[in-house]
Amino acid sequence: MFLEFPQNKKENEGWIEVICGSMFSGKTEELIRRIRRAQFAKMSIKCFKPSIDTRYHDQKVVSHDNTSIDSIAIEHSSEMIAHCNDVQVVAIDEAQFFDQDLPHICNTLANKGIRVIIAGLDMDFQGKPFGPMPYLLAIAEHVTKVHAICVKTGGLANFSFRQTPEESLIQLGEKESYSPLSRGAFIEEMKSKNSELKK
Repeated sequence: MFLEFPQNKKENEGWIEVICGSMFSGKTEELIRRIRRAQFAKMSIKCFKPSIDTRYHDQKVVSHDNTSIDSIAIEHSSEMIAHCNDVQVVAIDEAQFFDQDLPHICNTLANKGIRVIIAGLDMDFQGKPFGPMPYLLAIAEHVTKVHAICVKTGGLANFSFRQTPEESLIQLGEKESYSPLSRGAFIEEMKSKNSELKK
């Protein structure tokens, strides 16, 4: 069970939490929930998002259900360090879009005694580990995997299926572009999509 404030926490001992899953699984909602609880505890917080994610707002972190929280949009993960003096909690949304230095930056922050909360897609549209996420999962003390509901089977969804033909790794989109699918449904849809592309 994940405890937000472990009883055995020593002074100046930080840690890393990762919230991962497919699209529409509630990752950002869970990130915002944890931030709100830290705010209630009167902790000093900085929240970051990648500057390329402008789907809902240029600066705010916004969930699919329109819950939002103020954040700082940055291009490179190293920019976080300058913002994190005298901060107790650092929150990072859409971590999969950041550069490969992000795990090092998160380790640096945690080693300074900061609680680092990260949310991101663990797999890309092809079902492969996404960006820095596998490294973040490896170094995290706490990992929470959340699930969407498969639109084909009604079961748990682990995969984000891209419905459009674009092949670029980063493709911002919502329900018009992506569907959450279970493993079996994802395999079937990928076979169908690949056969269509070959025609």
